[in-house]
Amino acid sequence: QVQFVESGGGLAQPGGSLRLSCTASEAVFKLLPMGWYRQTPEKQRELVASITKDGDENYVHSAKGRFTISRDNVKNMVYLEMNGVNPEDTAVYYCNSFPSQDDRWGQGTQVTVSS
Repeated sequence: QVQFVESGGGLAQPGGSLRLSCTASEAVFKLLPMGWYRQTPEKQRELVASITKDGDENYVHSAKGRFTISRDNVKNMVYLEMNGVNPEDTAVYYCNSFPSQDDRWGQGTQVTVSS
């Protein structure tokens, strides 16, 4: 069963940037549409961006123009480049297949945007 490990979170100032990385445990990753999701204590986990196995990208409205999802099928990795972050982006970020599978959630990586 493929598993995912997220990294790259941290503290950023408003307007700053972060790059999140996700490593997949198995080569089957290459066949999977992937997504980045985020969750706060106040809200249910939500999709932020998705990418097909061939690299077609989709974003939720709040992420358009600020975030970029990409993948490297050789390295079994997916990335989320976050630019122009704001406090509303503070959350734990997860990667998973898209649609998500309950048994594939990792630990996530915390992103905190604060001055």
